[in-house]
Amino acid sequence: MRESASIREPAIAAAEAVKAYIRMNRVRLAADGELLALLLPERFEDTQVADLLRFAIERLKADNQALRLERDALKSHQASTLCLGEGVRRAVLELIDARSFEEAIGVATGAAAAFGADRAVFCVEDIEGLAPTGYDGVRLIPPGMVAAVVGPEGMGAILSGGGELLFGRTGYRSLAAFRLRVGREAPPALYVLGARDEGCFDGRDSEAELGYFARALERAIRAWLDLPKP
Repeated sequence: MRESASIREPAIAAAEAVKAYIRMNRVRLAADGELLALLLPERFEDTQVADLLRFAIERLKADNQALRLERDALKSHQASTLCLGEGVRRAVLELIDARSFEEAIGVATGAAAAFGADRAVFCVEDIEGLAPTGYDGVRLIPPGMVAAVVGPEGMGAILSGGGELLFGRTGYRSLAAFRLRVGREAPPALYVLGARDEGCFDGRDSEAELGYFARALERAIRAWLDLPKP
């Protein structure tokens, strides 16, 4: 006696038939946009895809383009970081080679272009009897300004404004300010870089490289003024 075929629910049988059709007709299915829209309405209804292969190729092109842009941005950032690092190392060597306090100050203010900036200045809080005067590139700022810029204990800050306070003029859209701990009796001071373009000092690498130069600079100033460590 032959066993009778098992009886299945109509819906299950229909689903199996659809699966079997898809397996046997994949190429035809890929070219049938109308059928794809019926099977995957949430993905194909609004895009009006007539050819799945063409759709996949366009998606791959878009993804590839996005990857290229990301790669180029990373390469540009890496090149910029390498260039900045080289500029910092060269400036530190020039600080070591300076033969006077004025020359050391000139190295720091003259390093702006190597650091991607348009101008560099020293900002010293105007404490009566302590603030230095007579040096090009040194500006007096109100007491408390250093803490306001970098924080009570902070060493550096990347800013998007404030040029009128630190440089005495507007037009600088990127600023990098670093505290200079010259000595216990010295007034609070900042080494400030300003650039007219936005985002010039963004990124941890830039802050670390420029901060390193600021630490070397404060030591050079301390040595030339024969000041004790703070």
